[in-house]
Amino acid sequence: MRKFLVFGVVLSLVISCTQQPAARQDAFPFHLPREKPDREMSAAMERIYTAYRAPKPDDNELFSQFKYTELKGFDYHGHDGTVSRRDPSKILLHGGKYYVWYTHRQTPTPPQGAANANDTIPSSDWDLSEIWYATSKDGFNWEEQGVAIERPEKPLVGWRSVTTTDILHWKGKFYLYYQGFMEASGKRGDDCPVAVSYADSPDGPWTPHHQIVIPNGAEGAWDQYSIHDPYPLVHNGRIYLYYKSDFGEKGDLVRMQGLAIADDPLGPFTKHPLNPVITSGHETSLFPFEEGVAALVYKDGPEHNTIQYSKDWVNFEIASITELMPYAAAPFVPDAFSDTKNGRGITWGLAHFINLGGSEKFHSMLVRFDCDLSLDLHDPEMKRHRVNHRPDVYFRQGLSEKQRLRIQQEQTLTE
Repeated sequence: MRKFLVFGVVLSLVISCTQQPAARQDAFPFHLPREKPDREMSAAMERIYTAYRAPKPDDNELFSQFKYTELKGFDYHGHDGTVSRRDPSKILLHGGKYYVWYTHRQTPTPPQGAANANDTIPSSDWDLSEIWYATSKDGFNWEEQGVAIERPEKPLVGWRSVTTTDILHWKGKFYLYYQGFMEASGKRGDDCPVAVSYADSPDGPWTPHHQIVIPNGAEGAWDQYSIHDPYPLVHNGRIYLYYKSDFGEKGDLVRMQGLAIADDPLGPFTKHPLNPVITSGHETSLFPFEEGVAALVYKDGPEHNTIQYSKDWVNFEIASITELMPYAAAPFVPDAFSDTKNGRGITWGLAHFINLGGSEKFHSMLVRFDCDLSLDLHDPEMKRHRVNHRPDVYFRQGLSEKQRLRIQQEQTLTE
């Protein structure tokens, strides 16, 4: 009996020792250390040192707020919905001028939906569009130069619409990649594989390749219906072209980003076996940063409103969380095509605002954004942690009629 008592005492001592709280530590220092301290920390404190580039957003080179400026030089026909400009390309500096290419729609009516579309009436804001371009000396005042890529004759790629372009400068030539629609948007899965045209000058003339350079995925693949937003950069002597596609059916889409790589601008492009490489984002906007590449991941998906970074250009991690990110960001990336191993980042670019005019006059407009995502700039105003919105910004996000009806019904049941 005595042996059992001794054993019980020893066992209780062992259990009590294992249940003792962790040894007391001094309180966390008043000044937040820049480097990870050698101490036990909560998961949240551990994360700010291991998951982000710096514990304070002020010190994070991949954190920024964004400022917006209206552009001069573009006419939107009184914002009646018949003229739209959207989805700009990266900004190219050539011959002392900035160049940008974009989706341009000029139709007799605003978009009328797929069921009402015909050869002159667009189904969507990007239907029946062409690729136009403009130039600028300062990035604020622009001069529209007109069409760069016309819609080809049916049944060539893009006969219905050519949209959402981006620029590549490669070995003295210029290449515009774009989506080529073969039917009115909205009728199925936005059938628009990637096409390309090339020129000896950014002013053209542009020669269409008339072949699909990045096809939709095979039946059942995540990108079976669409390859959107082609976005080329140069890395390790090759062309890294990022793109967006959609999981799921219309109304239940999950948008993610893929990568295709080629040794020649006309292909063949090989899709990366780890696709998708970014799990969120509505547009595709990236820039070389240090030895890797950074991505603006705006809208859609579980990691939206983040800026992400990949040292190997494939495996992306969240570098910061921000707000008011540019919609369809098209930055000025000075080292986009230099195959740099020391990317310097970005400070400005163009984007678009959509849904202007509501459903009756739906159209989009180009805008300028500024930021500090550069190793060569230190702008404390861009590093502030919050954006103050006027009350009307919140009230515009009001309840729908369906939601109001649900709340009224719930209140009736409780009375």
